[in-house]
Amino acid sequence: MNLSRRIFLKRGALALASIGTLPAWGPAFLRRTVMATEGGAASRGKVLICIFQRGAADGLSMVVPHGDPHYYEYRKEIALERPAQAAGPAGCLDLDGFFGLHPQLAPFLPLYKAGHLAVIDACGSPSASRSHFDAQDFMESGVADDKAVQTGWLNRALGNCPEDRAKKQTPFRSVSMTATTPRALQGDVDTLAIPDLRSFGIGSSKLANAALAQSAAAGFESMYDSAVHDVLHGAGKESFEALALLKKIDPDHYTPANGAVYPVAGFGRSLQQIAQLVKADIGVEVAFAECDGWDTHANQGAATGALAGRLHDFSRAISALYQDLGDRMADVVILTMSEFGRAARQNGNKGTDHGHGTCFFALGGSIAGGKVHGEWPGLAPEQLFEQRDLAVTTDYRDIFAEVAGKHLGAAKLEQVFPGYSADPRRWRGVLKA
Repeated sequence: MNLSRRIFLKRGALALASIGTLPAWGPAFLRRTVMATEGGAASRGKVLICIFQRGAADGLSMVVPHGDPHYYEYRKEIALERPAQAAGPAGCLDLDGFFGLHPQLAPFLPLYKAGHLAVIDACGSPSASRSHFDAQDFMESGVADDKAVQTGWLNRALGNCPEDRAKKQTPFRSVSMTATTPRALQGDVDTLAIPDLRSFGIGSSKLANAALAQSAAAGFESMYDSAVHDVLHGAGKESFEALALLKKIDPDHYTPANGAVYPVAGFGRSLQQIAQLVKADIGVEVAFAECDGWDTHANQGAATGALAGRLHDFSRAISALYQDLGDRMADVVILTMSEFGRAARQNGNKGTDHGHGTCFFALGGSIAGGKVHGEWPGLAPEQLFEQRDLAVTTDYRDIFAEVAGKHLGAAKLEQVFPGYSADPRRWRGVLKA
């Protein structure tokens, strides 16, 4: 069996084994790490951080079309009030006289005004599916209604970056802060699936000292001897030297920069650890995180309530990530997405059912921010998709293709998005020219 598959498995999730108090990482991983870090840290490059809002986030509440009267007609009890001094904290935060942010997205407002955050509205998949599973699968695969594609668009994008093949690549090139590899990152390019760095075995508290590492080497070698006898012998010393190099990634003692404060929940922790990996200069090119709880069929709320609580953590975690990365955001793009939106009309349970179009956010120094991108289709009954949902006027693949091509430098976009013409004339100009 190919040694790398012993460690990374077919779908890319990392296999960990325990030897005493030390993790057994596998020589392929460690030898590549040694080669990548030999002579200094990996050079800084472009980084894409993708955040998936699983469960179909309500774009009409995140970015409120307060200038469209039909919004208030459809949502008598859950609409966000128009921005006005009289509305106080119940009112949305005006962006351009027509759209406004949910008040729990307040940390995004200064980023928007500074031109570092953009909204892509009426965005989504042309697929009419309202199945969470299918819609997420299609979006992560980079297709519409095609279950034959088994790899993810992010993985294919990384595989189509020619300039990267000449660089020393590290095992941290593609990282997902999840228990298993998401569909978007499945494919030929290896991905580390790491739900929590603290259990990943790279904190200094788990490295003890060099003497302990040497004493564990014999057990480490014997564990893999039957399969990798000719590889491991002579590499054990380098393996543990690689662990020593990785001591700088110490999640137990990390202090965010620039006064950034992350929410303590799982999503906040994931973004904090992504910042830690990016700042360690170990070759991260794509990082993936996800947050759920967006399926608001009942008691959705308006300025307060269930959705507001999710948006509170969502915006504060992302703004903390932005603040923590500081000037590195010149080379980083943060892109959010959700499989579809919610119905335009509230239901009988003061919630919203599965819909169609939603909104994405894009953040970064290269983002053409301070603008709501896309074409607003309107909420009049005749303008709704299937007479119930916000219509999609921006195919999500046009956003992904623009980011993959202009930010990551991916070539052959027809391979990244099979069956779709990634025509730059349809791109929304989310990234600066």
